[in-house]
Amino acid sequence: MKWIAATAVSTILALQPAVPDHLSINFKEQTIANVERQEYEQPVWPLVDQAKLDSLMKSLVPVVHKQPENARFGNSGAIIPEVIGYTLDEERFAELFYDFMYGEGSPAVEVPRRALYPRVDSEILAPLREKAIGYYVTYYNSRNQSRSHNIHLAAKAIDNTVVFPGETFSFNETVGIRTQEKGYKQAPVIVRGELSEGIGGGICQVSSTLFNAIDRAGLQVVHRYSHSRHVPYVPSGRDATVSWGGPDFAFRNPYNQPVLLRTFSGQGRVQITVYSSEMIEFYPREVPGVSKPKRMPDEIRIETNAEPGDQLQPPS
Repeated sequence: MKWIAATAVSTILALQPAVPDHLSINFKEQTIANVERQEYEQPVWPLVDQAKLDSLMKSLVPVVHKQPENARFGNSGAIIPEVIGYTLDEERFAELFYDFMYGEGSPAVEVPRRALYPRVDSEILAPLREKAIGYYVTYYNSRNQSRSHNIHLAAKAIDNTVVFPGETFSFNETVGIRTQEKGYKQAPVIVRGELSEGIGGGICQVSSTLFNAIDRAGLQVVHRYSHSRHVPYVPSGRDATVSWGGPDFAFRNPYNQPVLLRTFSGQGRVQITVYSSEMIEFYPREVPGVSKPKRMPDEIRIETNAEPGDQLQPPS
């Protein structure tokens, strides 16, 4: 009887389809990872080493991830539509992986992805150019090419930013760290006694221009810090110093409509306008403006021992 039972078991096993020991993970018709079953097996239920599976999925994310892009206004004023992004669908991938490990799946799988939708689409953006609710302009010496370059980069970083009702805007979070790798130049200058940052010198003019524009629009200032000395591009007490890892400028949108920031830098001036829809009820404030000086302030270079990537902090 024992030999009959053994024969029956052997017959059943022989009739079962061969279980693949190798899994190919593909993306856009290319193999991006290979998995050996034995590397992920464990002797207890659920028979799969979850820590290793989590590590595998984490390694796949940078390969398949595509960041969504908000709709924005182009240089001509036309709307450039949003772009949907994608990332790894971890839940679906885990299902496919378990099917493979339990002998029910395919020896090759295409990486499943899920959509990532942008925060700002064309429908949201379109009405936000209807009404200017705040505006400010400051001037700088365009002959200082490094400082002018940094001002342009910082202004470009905040251009087309939409701040939703109740949302807080952070200058540092939006512009990001100022390094040579991101294109910022060493611009250690003294402007009438004021020492700017080293890498990224000049961006405080952008943050100060932004402060006055949003203040005119009646938006709520959350964080603002002044320089320790007077700066020539805004009236006394109307500046907003920023530094990565240090002072930040932040404001909140208290209105029931989103607001849009549009920036321009060039020809020796920084211009920031705050827009919203016709439906907004806003409460503007009186803010003193500045006139273009007949002679721009001298900007004196100073020598430093800064290494690439170092940051010089404004004096406290």
